[in-house]
Amino acid sequence: MSSSSSSSWSCTKCTFLNSPSQKLNCMICLTPLPTPSSLSVSSNDESQWACKACTFLNTYKNSACGICGTRSPSSSSLLAFDDLTDSGSLESNTNNNNNSIGSVFFPLRRCSKRKAMDDDDVIEVDGGSVKKRNEIESKGEASGSGTALSCVKILTYNVWFREDLELSNRMRAIGHLIQLHSPHLICFQEVIPEIYEIFRKSNWWKEYTCSVSVDAAQSRGYYCMLLSKVGMKSSSCKSFRNSIMGRDLSVAEVEVPGRKPLVLATSHLESPCPGPPKWDQMYSRERVEQANEAIEHLRANPNVVFAGDMNWDDKLDGKFPLPDKWVDVWEVLKPGDLGFTYDTKANPMLSGNRALQKRLDRFFCRLDDYELGGIEMVGKEAIPGLSYVKEKRVRGDVKKLELPVLPSDHFGLLLTLLPK
Repeated sequence: MSSSSSSSWSCTKCTFLNSPSQKLNCMICLTPLPTPSSLSVSSNDESQWACKACTFLNTYKNSACGICGTRSPSSSSLLAFDDLTDSGSLESNTNNNNNSIGSVFFPLRRCSKRKAMDDDDVIEVDGGSVKKRNEIESKGEASGSGTALSCVKILTYNVWFREDLELSNRMRAIGHLIQLHSPHLICFQEVIPEIYEIFRKSNWWKEYTCSVSVDAAQSRGYYCMLLSKVGMKSSSCKSFRNSIMGRDLSVAEVEVPGRKPLVLATSHLESPCPGPPKWDQMYSRERVEQANEAIEHLRANPNVVFAGDMNWDDKLDGKFPLPDKWVDVWEVLKPGDLGFTYDTKANPMLSGNRALQKRLDRFFCRLDDYELGGIEMVGKEAIPGLSYVKEKRVRGDVKKLELPVLPSDHFGLLLTLLPK
């Protein structure tokens, strides 16, 4: 979905550039849309435009941003640039002289090499092979049969709320991964109403119970949600006390056939959003407080899985505050593997961005009646038949890069639990 450069608006509180479809509140911090009288104007009453990359307010006599060089909306027919990851929203390399600042996306176009798949009954398997849904064997017993499960599979995925980069095809690709791996439980982050509707109309959706109702899904800007196909006894959502971005903790009590119940939780902890003038808005203190608040809320349960986009940086935030008996699953099962789930080197869709590799997405567990069976990354393959063109400024020159499209800017994680 393309957004109009002239009607995007910059939040007065957190500086996030909202798309025109976000008409009432900021998608990040829920601050109301500023009225014309409250908008900033220059001392000589000149009209101003907000830079799509760094949000700096420029006068219209300037055809390019005075901070990062991005062209003004009036001088370009390019799509609006709403991509926080390209303008420094993640927690590394906050130097505003980085040569990727000011990058913008050209309108997306299909690659003519292969036709993109659009049939929910066809699944693109990581690695390129294609199978029909009925050819894929489930690794666990049927969840609705009442038979005790031999394993419990849990998927966590930040699905990326960017609307103007093949949203429908990316969400369909995530659906294919769900059909392929058949997780019993799913933790999603960065869901927006449009994504919820795409999922809800997919064939795989009817197998799951969702923690977010249809009405609630349409009334919120973006959110986390939990899905279960083994029975959801209850679910709740607890807002973090200190969040300016509307972040919360979603929790569900899950009934596992023939096994002890599980508590499943997900969250999207406060995001680093470095930007002018100081480039220091990393929100580490808020993130650490939210982690402690979440763990304190969950720690009394004998079997609990806490998964999601933690936005965690061990150098900046320290060790994640885990009590006794809790483990960071990746560290236990993949010692020595850095486990980057946001990776501009491994994700070719992001290869035009500034270099950034972080283990943002994590699984934390406290298990009395289960044990860790395995963990893997999913969503690492490009979607066949799709590409987009990105314009990047390098040493003063503008280069056009044709890049593949993946399901998300994050990789997903798939955890397998085994009963003791």
